[in-house]
Amino acid sequence: MITKADNTFYDVVGIGNAIVDVLAKVGNGFLSERSLKKGEMTLVEAKDAGVIYQDLIPEREVSGGSAANTVAAIASLGGAPAFIGKIHDDELGQVFKRDIGAAGVDFFTPELNEGPVTGRSIVLVTPDAERSMFTYLGASRRLSTADIDENIIKAGKIIYLEAYLWDQYSAQKAMLKACKLARKHGRKVAFSLSDRSCVTRHRGEFIRLIKQYVDILFCNEEELVTLFDGEDFYKALDIIKPDIEIAAITRNAKGSVVVNGRTKTFVEAEKVSDVVDTTGAGDLYAAGFLYGLTQGRSLGTCAVIGSIAASEIITHYGARPEVSLRGFVRKKLTEYGIRA
Repeated sequence: MITKADNTFYDVVGIGNAIVDVLAKVGNGFLSERSLKKGEMTLVEAKDAGVIYQDLIPEREVSGGSAANTVAAIASLGGAPAFIGKIHDDELGQVFKRDIGAAGVDFFTPELNEGPVTGRSIVLVTPDAERSMFTYLGASRRLSTADIDENIIKAGKIIYLEAYLWDQYSAQKAMLKACKLARKHGRKVAFSLSDRSCVTRHRGEFIRLIKQYVDILFCNEEELVTLFDGEDFYKALDIIKPDIEIAAITRNAKGSVVVNGRTKTFVEAEKVSDVVDTTGAGDLYAAGFLYGLTQGRSLGTCAVIGSIAASEIITHYGARPEVSLRGFVRKKLTEYGIRA
C-alpha cells in the first residue's frame, strides 16, 4: 500500500530515455532480408537508423520512450506525473517537449545545445503484432546526475526507472542518485526490466540494484526467467520474493501475477478481439498498476487496472492511448463490480 507522503506533489516521477517513436508496419521478410532481430530492442547508431528509416513508410511519428509512455498514461488515468529525460534543442526535441507537456506530464530537464541530436526509435510491427525496436539513443545518452533534481524526487510518491537507461554509464550514475534520494526522502523506487536483451547485458548489476534499492519490480515472464539465468518461471517467482516488496509480472495472454511476500495473486488478461500492435503494452500495464497503487487500491485491483490499460494500447498503433484511460478504466471496473 502506498500512502500519501508529506510534501508530495507527483504520484510518479519517471526517469528514462526521451526519444521519438517512428512506427511502421512491415512483413517478416523486411526483418529477415536485413538480418534484423525480431521481438527485441536493438541499439543502433545514427547511420544504421537512417538506413532502416529510408526503406519505410511510417505510420506515425510520436514522442515516446518506455518510462515516458508510462507517465503519459498515468496522466491519462487522472494521476499527476513528472518525467526526467534528455533531449536536444532541435526539432524532434521540441516535438517531444510539446507532446509530453500536452499529455499532462511535467518535464523540466535542461536541453542539450550541442552534441547528439534527440533520440529516436524505429518500431517495426509485423503481422503477428510483435514489435521490433531499433533505437538510436542520441541526446538521451547524456542524462547525468546533474539532471536529477532532488526537489522533483522528493515531490514524488514513487520514482519509476526503466532498465534501458543502464546501457549508458552517466545514466547509471543518474539512476543511482535518484535511488539514493528516494531513500533519503522515504519514497518508493519502481524499476522496469524493459527488455530481455537488456537483462542479459546487465543481469548481475540488476540483481544488485533490485536487492539494494528497488521496492516495486515490473517485468514480463521472459525477462524474469532471464534475470535468474533460465530458471523455471515458478521457481523464479520464489527466488524474487525475498528481495522485493512487490513484483508485477506480465504473461501476455495468460495475464499477470503479483508477488507480495508469501502471497501470489494471479490476474487474467483482458480479452481483446483484435491485437494490432503490442508496442507499449508493458509500459501501460505499469502505468495502470502504479496509478492504482498511488490511489490506495489493493494489489489485485492494481493488476486489473494495469491489464485494462494495456488492453487499450494493443488495439492500435503506438504506445499512447487514443481514449481517456480514466473513463475507459472506470467503465471496465464498473462492469466487473469493482469500485471505480
